[in-house]
Amino acid sequence: MVKTCKEMAVLWNVTERNIAKFCKDGKIPGAFKEGKAWKIPDDAKKPIDSRVTSGKYVRKSVRTDRKSLPIGISDYVRAQSEYYYVDKTMLIKDFLDQKPFVSLFTRPRRFGKTLNMDMLRVFFEVSDMDTSQYFKDKDIWKCGEAYRAHQGKYPVIFLTFKDVKFDTWEATLAKVRELLQEEYGRHQELQTSDKLSKYEKEYFEKMLNGSANEVELASSLEKLSKMLAVHYGKAPIIIIDEYDTPIQEGYSKDFYEEIIGFMRNFFSGAFKDNRNLSYGFLTGILRIAQESIFSGLNNLTVNSVMDEEYDQYFGFTGDEVRQMLEYYGVSDKEEELKDWYDGYLFGSTEIYNPWSVINYISKGCVPQAYWVHTGKNEILEDVLQVATDDITERLYSLLQGERVIARIDQNVVYRSLTEDPANIYSLLLVAGYLKTPKKELQPDGSYLCEVSIPNREIAAVYKSEILAHLLQIGAITRTTADKIAESLYANDYKKLEKAIADYMNKSISFYDAGAEGFYHGLILGLIALLDNQYKIKSNRESGDGRYDIGLIPRGNKYPGIIMELKWKKDLKEEGLGRLAEEALVQINEMRYDAELKEEGVLNVLKLGIAFSGKNVCVKTNDESK
Repeated sequence: MVKTCKEMAVLWNVTERNIAKFCKDGKIPGAFKEGKAWKIPDDAKKPIDSRVTSGKYVRKSVRTDRKSLPIGISDYVRAQSEYYYVDKTMLIKDFLDQKPFVSLFTRPRRFGKTLNMDMLRVFFEVSDMDTSQYFKDKDIWKCGEAYRAHQGKYPVIFLTFKDVKFDTWEATLAKVRELLQEEYGRHQELQTSDKLSKYEKEYFEKMLNGSANEVELASSLEKLSKMLAVHYGKAPIIIIDEYDTPIQEGYSKDFYEEIIGFMRNFFSGAFKDNRNLSYGFLTGILRIAQESIFSGLNNLTVNSVMDEEYDQYFGFTGDEVRQMLEYYGVSDKEEELKDWYDGYLFGSTEIYNPWSVINYISKGCVPQAYWVHTGKNEILEDVLQVATDDITERLYSLLQGERVIARIDQNVVYRSLTEDPANIYSLLLVAGYLKTPKKELQPDGSYLCEVSIPNREIAAVYKSEILAHLLQIGAITRTTADKIAESLYANDYKKLEKAIADYMNKSISFYDAGAEGFYHGLILGLIALLDNQYKIKSNRESGDGRYDIGLIPRGNKYPGIIMELKWKKDLKEEGLGRLAEEALVQINEMRYDAELKEEGVLNVLKLGIAFSGKNVCVKTNDESK
């Protein structure tokens, strides 16, 4: 039997909205969506909300006499005037000092790329109004006339592809046409320019009314830059934000060749041998060099997460976060904020996730995985689809807080995943799912790195995506996952034993059963999702040997768990049972529970698990009895 959110709201004395949020966050085991409505088992237990005591929310008070934080604001003028703004204008100085012809900035999503690009647009763009007012109180203005002289002096072409996310090439092209139509509309001074030819004005009208064909669209940047250069007597700046978003969609939705072919012509005309270009700026997640999108553009300067140039301008530095916390009167939250949202390394600078930081402070300093809800994690989904057993086990090791050695190639592209799964780590790094505590440049331009998960928020993303993947491929059912969570919550060790056995019986049928390492990885894949309740250890020394898997409880209400895994070919039921007993005896004789007892955990569930092909047997001695 199931109940609606409205019915459970009455039963639990909370709002219907809170019930829906509990369901969305996975806090109600067994809850599922039917259409747009959540259905909840009628025997479901009310989630324990860490923010709730005595029926009241206990939230860190954030000063209300301060400016709001710019959640979702990518308009520079508005962000710096109406909201708390972290001054990133020294990006302009660094650029003007180096003057690269075309710059590509690759950073994870929601790290301030669009806002920074709009800042560049406002600074450089010629305008009928005095836009210097938006910079006179910023750091760039203090740098002197040599820098101020560039303010408001260039025509600018600005496009953002961040919302070009469609299932077909036709819909994608239609959206690109719309964006170009809007950008041409921003330059309607060209319609009446006496410096343009009749042909140019006719082309302009085609773009303006949305009748241009695919070929004409592909050359639109080149033609607009020429018209602006003729009209103003100065070559424009071209800014393309999130250039690779449609490419990622093309890869995921099977129109990769169409989008690559279009983008190659689109960018070639704009940035390759374009005499009507002062400077070019592009942002994205990946450098698509191997796709020849920028073929022949030998003056392209790439600034990735591995490079030290511009490393402090995307995301928040430690000093910027401390200033923000002090401004809002919550300086005591620095340690928690660091644990959840710090840990990225761009070049040599430690960086906080800006989206998560401003959401955390805005929402009363409640730690949650804010970044994961800003969009689908397609890259992590793609990674899990092609991951080998070795890579899967390494991902589980990362979730345990360990470091993994990996080769990082900054030129990796989406389709390289199927060609070489080892490229997984490169994609995860540039997309914001890994950091590089240690790196060493190789002769071929790649890096040999130690990689790890940056913080607790990203660990939560891995957990949710791993669970989603296991559900998708049928390796685990929602019911099984719920049973495991419920058994831990209720301290029902027998139920836990049955749930694990059920999981193994069902999941193994979806795999080509292999050696012990295979089963080890499979088990780790499941229990990695339980790190809110446990610190998960694998192949650790304890007592007189090394146990396979240990779960150290984070609270007194959970038992400690030791798992020893055994595997042999072609065992019958009786032999499988004996092998499981051997594993259990080994736990006791080798005193694998010594580490747990040193941690003060006296209640230990010991599981001997034996495998043979697609069969499993679990033996246990429950020390709580």
